[in-house]
Amino acid sequence: MADMLQNERSETDTAVERRRGPSAGTITRMVLLTLLLLLLAAGVLYGAYLLKHLLFLIVISVFFAYLIDPLVKALRKPFKAAGKEKFMPRALAILISYAIVFSVVGFAIAAIAPSVAEQARALATNIPSYTASMQRSYEDLTKRFNRLKLPDEVQKNVTEKLTTIGTDVATEITTFLGTTVISFLTILPWFVLVPVLAFFFLKDVNLVRLGVLRMFPAGPYRARVEAMMADINLTLAAYTRAQLISCVMIGIICSLGFYTIGLKYALLLGILAGIFEFVPVLGPATIGIVVVLVAAFGEYPTKAWYVAIFLIALRICQDYVIYPRIVRGGIHLHPLMIILAVLAGEQIGGIPGVFISIPIVAIGSVVYRHILEHRGSRSVMSLWIEEPKPVESLSIEMQSATVHYSKAADKEEEK
Repeated sequence: MADMLQNERSETDTAVERRRGPSAGTITRMVLLTLLLLLLAAGVLYGAYLLKHLLFLIVISVFFAYLIDPLVKALRKPFKAAGKEKFMPRALAILISYAIVFSVVGFAIAAIAPSVAEQARALATNIPSYTASMQRSYEDLTKRFNRLKLPDEVQKNVTEKLTTIGTDVATEITTFLGTTVISFLTILPWFVLVPVLAFFFLKDVNLVRLGVLRMFPAGPYRARVEAMMADINLTLAAYTRAQLISCVMIGIICSLGFYTIGLKYALLLGILAGIFEFVPVLGPATIGIVVVLVAAFGEYPTKAWYVAIFLIALRICQDYVIYPRIVRGGIHLHPLMIILAVLAGEQIGGIPGVFISIPIVAIGSVVYRHILEHRGSRSVMSLWIEEPKPVESLSIEMQSATVHYSKAADKEEEK
């Protein structure tokens, strides 16, 4: 009887404590843990800022590895099916893939290099005349505005605003292009480093996965980590290949479109449009403004309208029709989140920051989503992350792989 009374009293006390809410000690621990996590996040961001060029090199190498990986798998697939995988080891398949890719790229460059070089020289020669034409157009616009006989104060304010806007736009475009050129010249040695790093990423990817999995105990935690790694892999692969396909597609479409309109330097500007497509948001906007200005102040100013309409229509089709089908749900981010990530990346790391901002945010969203699924809860931030196609199936499929890795790890420990 006494035990029953004691149990009822303890249950009553527990219920009272729940109604009162968490204790002061619990709140203190939660606050300290939150501050610790914020400090850790700030330290990681500061370290990433200091090592942004190294991080950029690693990200480019990983992207290159993702581009080569399908070809490596295709080369090894017949040997795997025939049970003769040892005749085509992964390292050999990677080297053959490199030879194929570099040969194709080399032939393509050799085919278009003369025309591109000729158009680049012509554009560089005509830049002074384009600048003078822009200056004359600005003076004519100012004279027409002054004929409106508006109050002097209004004319003065509007003229100052137009001058400021024109100066700011020209400065931003010049700075962006100059920074891009300098960054390109700075990373020339990376043309050697990127394939080397990508080779080791491709060759030792399974060892890396095994090493990460062995850091977690066998069971649901390891299964969750395996599912999260698979989700990150799908996200990065979808983003990388979608960007490459978009760059090639935009380059070809723009070259053909500019040539059809009759724009000079069609091939050069089309290739630049394809290259700048790899820089999210800012790249297409910058090259679009440059192309319209070249058309407006060139030999045929009226064609600037055709170029602007063509680029706007292409941008709408690319962003809302073509690109979503290419990605196929690989990036589960709200469009506004992508824009904010790009702007933040530009402020923190310049061109490298813009380039790696979306992959970093995408990886963060995958990790965050898996944490929510593991805890069985949702939050306000989940509204900014689009729900992907079923992740539970990934978790179920990964359980067998997790058992395999745990057995392999146990065998190695016994040895």
